[in-house]
Amino acid sequence: MRGVRWRRIASRVGRSVAVWAVSTLTLLVLAGILPDFRLRSEDGDSATDIAVTAALGAGAFGLLSAVVWPLLVRLLLLVPALVLGLLVFFLNGALLLLALRLNPAEQGAAAPETAVVVAAVMSAVASATGAALAVRDDDAYRRRLYRLSDRRRRRFGPPCPATPGTVFVQLDGVGHDTLLDAVGKGLMPTVARWLDIGDGGRPSHRLTPWRTDWSSQTGASQLGILHGSNHDVPAFRWYEKDTREVVVCNRPTSAAELQRRAVEYAGHGGLLTVDGASRGNLFSGGAEQQALVLSIAARRRSRENRSRAGYFAYFSDPANAVRTALSFVAEVGREIGQSTRARLRRQRPRVSRGGLYPLVRAFATVVERDVVVAAVTGDMLVGRTAVFADLVAYDEVAHHSGPASRDAQKVLESLDRSLALIENVAEHAPRPYRIVVLSDHGQSPGETFRSRYGLTLGDLVRAGCGLPVPRKAERTRSGAEARAAVRAALRIPVAETGDQHRPEHREEPIVLASGNLGLVSFPDVPHRMSKEEIDARHPALLPTLANHPGIGFLLVRSDEHGGVVLGAYGAEIPLADLDDNPGPLAPFGPGAADAVRRTHAFPHTADIMVNSFHDPADGEVLAFEEQIGSHGGLGGAQGRPFLLSPLGLSAPVAVGEELVGAEQVHRVLRRWLRETNGPQVPLEAAEEEHAA
Repeated sequence: MRGVRWRRIASRVGRSVAVWAVSTLTLLVLAGILPDFRLRSEDGDSATDIAVTAALGAGAFGLLSAVVWPLLVRLLLLVPALVLGLLVFFLNGALLLLALRLNPAEQGAAAPETAVVVAAVMSAVASATGAALAVRDDDAYRRRLYRLSDRRRRRFGPPCPATPGTVFVQLDGVGHDTLLDAVGKGLMPTVARWLDIGDGGRPSHRLTPWRTDWSSQTGASQLGILHGSNHDVPAFRWYEKDTREVVVCNRPTSAAELQRRAVEYAGHGGLLTVDGASRGNLFSGGAEQQALVLSIAARRRSRENRSRAGYFAYFSDPANAVRTALSFVAEVGREIGQSTRARLRRQRPRVSRGGLYPLVRAFATVVERDVVVAAVTGDMLVGRTAVFADLVAYDEVAHHSGPASRDAQKVLESLDRSLALIENVAEHAPRPYRIVVLSDHGQSPGETFRSRYGLTLGDLVRAGCGLPVPRKAERTRSGAEARAAVRAALRIPVAETGDQHRPEHREEPIVLASGNLGLVSFPDVPHRMSKEEIDARHPALLPTLANHPGIGFLLVRSDEHGGVVLGAYGAEIPLADLDDNPGPLAPFGPGAADAVRRTHAFPHTADIMVNSFHDPADGEVLAFEEQIGSHGGLGGAQGRPFLLSPLGLSAPVAVGEELVGAEQVHRVLRRWLRETNGPQVPLEAAEEEHAA
């Protein structure tokens, strides 16, 4: 045993010396290439003096990176991740300048901007060298994981229980069919191995599709999954007449309020209330350990809601920080190149991808992924009972590049590698782990409403109300038809060429978009308007919307029927009759009527709910936002996410049944945690869950 120990020590010392030597050589090469970086005095030095200077500088930089860097990261924990990622270069440059100043001979010097480049290159080279040498040591990686595990167990408390923990990984926006297609193309070998597709062995996981609510977006789905209730979440963004505010699911103040309402409505703290961790989510799920959770961002930052497990665990290693920063820059360049190529090739459909979007994409696909995965692996090495993490990379790219684009497929490959890493870490965790992968919704392809018809939904609503619209929108066929409908409804001659009819002064309607779901609200009316009230106020509006070829159906309240669905050619189906006569809901498949009826009962449902056209043949919808991959309403793959669970857990639903709604998914996940003796959400009786 003593001989093995000495061999390990010798191996570590050898790797350190090798990294030092390579770093020294890197400094020498950079000093010969960069004009503003030197390793000799003004009077000139011998080759030996220059080599000694390089060696001392490389050694000092390595020591400072190991000792000072973690302290810097602790001081910068409250800095946003995007800003911290960009500061990595400058902080590393400052460490290099300090290392050169600490050189006893004081022969080295560098311009500040050159120091940033030199430090980044040295960190990257040192990281690559250390990784390459560790690969040659068969047990290096395994020993490192065990060492981290032991260190974390000593720091964070008593030994872990022998019962399995559970890691829930949400692949944001990856639909059931998209996952199967990626597996079939060989893009996700880890998932393929779990499902044992094509290997002829025994699978370890089962794949189950589930159906979203009408609001097929992360806010509604994740709130329901983590907190057991997404009641009164009609869309991604909506107007509330009682507070006269627009609620947006990814706004910190809105997320905090939605979480508060869900906790109050469901009667419990959430899925992760006992020994849980929430990473990269909109909502906490009741977890004590949180990193990159939006609902706590609006709170005053304190020791309890710092993202220590996310930021510090990852950025405390300067090599990791530099690697992420370099990957961030590379991803920005990749997005600029891909969008330029799409524009030159005149690809259709296409949306604008300029402005800050390259930075947003790089943050989602690099920084958020790296920090969240590092936090999850840290949670597993500590032995936490339940971890829920959201990886948003695919959703962000699919919105702008398309759900089936080459860009999106590359993201799926990287997500699979993240799953493989989590699986690898699970083998070294202090307790067994079951890995559950799920999605919150899918993505439906299609043109934008504006690109097809030349005007936005807001323009169409204004035209239907007889309000002024932009000249470009006026000249479109849809705009002309809307103006003609207004004239006919108000008995204004079609040939009249005078000023456009202006209704009496009222607050203009608020038109909001959530993917292919639109919401129209009249803010000066304190209650939800009925069809009869809307017709009396704007007689051409509902016919204009219902008969537009880009709109599938409308939902409005009715004084006579309670609620009705409106469609083209005068279709008007009471909600109670939709099962026998789906009318305009027929193309949206089974479950559409139930989803519409449920949303109709929400207190903050808009005066007019507008769902875009949907083509069942190709799954396309028309987004009211500028997205060629969209979700938020009914139609296509957006409403069919997946649940990938180990066979050791009970089946999500009985054979022949369908998993419907995020709240039912929550009950399934809660049941699985009880099966593994994990954190339990209080439950009055088993019959209550069965009845739900």
